[in-house]
Amino acid sequence: MSKQVWKPGNMLYPLPAVMVSCGDKEGNANIVTIAWTGTVCTNPAMLYISLRPERHSYQMIKETGEFVVNLTTKDLVYATDYCGVRSGRDVDKFKEMKLTKQKAEKLMYAPIIKESPVSIECKVVEIKELGTHHMFLAQVLAVDIDERYMDKSGKFRLNSADLMVYSHGEYFNLKEQLGTFGYSVRKKTTTKTKNKSSQNKVNLPKKELKWIRTDTKKDSVKK
Repeated sequence: MSKQVWKPGNMLYPLPAVMVSCGDKEGNANIVTIAWTGTVCTNPAMLYISLRPERHSYQMIKETGEFVVNLTTKDLVYATDYCGVRSGRDVDKFKEMKLTKQKAEKLMYAPIIKESPVSIECKVVEIKELGTHHMFLAQVLAVDIDERYMDKSGKFRLNSADLMVYSHGEYFNLKEQLGTFGYSVRKKTTTKTKNKSSQNKVNLPKKELKWIRTDTKKDSVKK
């Protein structure tokens, strides 16, 4: 089987499609959908987002040095797409998408989105002007999690939230578990251990896992 060679481009997929919330010093808030994001360091906990300077949220984040990365789910797919193709200059995205602004624990201006299972509060430490996009390198100051996904043993079951990803112009939810970190070298789990683990699962309504597609164009998520 042969491969075609294309010119340089961004083909690293799938990616998390996250809703980044931010605010300015006058009390205005906005949401921008971003796919160019990822982890860069464990200790201190750090991540990045890349954003075009012409986006409405860019000046808010640059002015305050704050933003919140809100993870998205199947239930939030419509809002995620909307916040990527509409500008905060024209609409109040919180109002239009019926999303709830909630005060962040460690930030002064950027709110968290209550409906998100995980909201990651970030403080900008460096801005790299790379070209079409500027990269905001940030330190994580706090992580707000939805208690609905805590099991009886106190473990956070994030994968029960029906998380969503973005791949080449389309949205998908996570179809099935293929393995766990380190499973290739781990000893086989006994039946007794499996039964004990299943008792700690979060009791959420069972949902059929299927792919989510939208009729938007490939560039519907504005990077």
